[in-house]
Amino acid sequence: MKTKVTTSLVNKIAIPALIAGVAEPLLSITDTAVVGNVDIDATEALAAVGIAGAFISMLVWVFGQTRSAISALVSQYLGANKLDQIKTLPAQAIGIILLISIVVISISYPFAEYILRFYNAEGMVLNYSSSYFQIRIFGLPFTLLTFAIFGVFRGLQNTYIPMIIAILGTLLNIGLDIVLVYGIQDLIPAMHVEGAAYASIVAQVFMAILSVILLLKKTQIPLQIRLPLHEELPKMAIMILNLIIRTIALNTALYFGTAFSTKYGAHYSAAYTILLNIWLFGAFIIDGYSSAGNILSGKLYGEKNYIELVKLSERLIRYAIMVGVIMLIIGGILYFPIGWVFTKQTAVLDEFYAVFWLVLAMQPVCAIAFVFDGIFKGLAKMAVLRNVLLVSTFAVFVPTIFLLDYFDLKLYAVWIAFTLWMIARGFPLVYLFRKEFVPKTRS
Repeated sequence: MKTKVTTSLVNKIAIPALIAGVAEPLLSITDTAVVGNVDIDATEALAAVGIAGAFISMLVWVFGQTRSAISALVSQYLGANKLDQIKTLPAQAIGIILLISIVVISISYPFAEYILRFYNAEGMVLNYSSSYFQIRIFGLPFTLLTFAIFGVFRGLQNTYIPMIIAILGTLLNIGLDIVLVYGIQDLIPAMHVEGAAYASIVAQVFMAILSVILLLKKTQIPLQIRLPLHEELPKMAIMILNLIIRTIALNTALYFGTAFSTKYGAHYSAAYTILLNIWLFGAFIIDGYSSAGNILSGKLYGEKNYIELVKLSERLIRYAIMVGVIMLIIGGILYFPIGWVFTKQTAVLDEFYAVFWLVLAMQPVCAIAFVFDGIFKGLAKMAVLRNVLLVSTFAVFVPTIFLLDYFDLKLYAVWIAFTLWMIARGFPLVYLFRKEFVPKTRS
């Protein structure tokens, strides 16, 4: 029996994924908000967390692409009613990505200061960012393990369990952030930036352990690596490689955004850190419907159910624009209170408020781009995503930010470049999807 896409089916998948998605950037937002309100060197500490966090996020996004590849293949096998044939693949993929994460830690840890200098960090900001990075980097394997297991659950059309794990991990992180950064008099010393890093690591370990337990209890997917290697592993490796290239292009844009903002000074860097975390928060809200696109498109593609696949894309476009507009309106209403949550530094707030409207205005465009990212991942068309990101980054974002920086537009240069980048990412995907699949609904 073929799948029928309904509003209730989409929301059953999207809403838990949305909540789980919001939990991910809340880990970084919590660090940002708590560190931004410390009594000592608040501006430098906030800039440091933003710089080190940008590099760690880059690593997570590059190597966390296993989640999308696993989700795509599991959902397609589920749609083709061949789930038993793919049970051994997730454990093999997880084993490989964990080995890679250990290599990454061994390379990046001793060279943390040199890496962060590449982001234009110096002086006190460099010292704080190095301390933060050299603690948080040890959470990388646990985060990647959690992401991969989330990919299995998503492929099985289950976004509820990842939501529960993400909520519990986020609540733990928030509580530990407050306790470890500010301390408890006569009990726990205030640990400043390092406290935020330790809080994140504990939360990441907790989420990884809980993910393993629930995967083994709630599914038939084993985590024991069994030979021979699965026949889909080479295909998955190519998918992951394409996504890694795509993510490197994505992080090239984020690198230039961080590096240029840091170059302008600590106040600009701190303001950029807040803006980026809010932008990522919006991205992960939309990720709920992007995940629905990822999960359902893979299953529909496996069924060769092209009519429902096109209907799904049209439905998700409407939802994405609606969510983007809601975020724009809420952000407009809470324009000034949002800034106060993160910092009381007047110079930082001035730069933040000057550009925040642009971050809000781009939300509907971002929503379309993120939804079609999810659809193409579900279809396992990673090469298309790679090519679109390469073009939008190196033909649109990079020239724009260098040109506008030449005219000394500072944070406007950064966020205008991001806006044009999102337009260049989203609309080609809409065109390519409809060009391929709309004709198939008529045959």
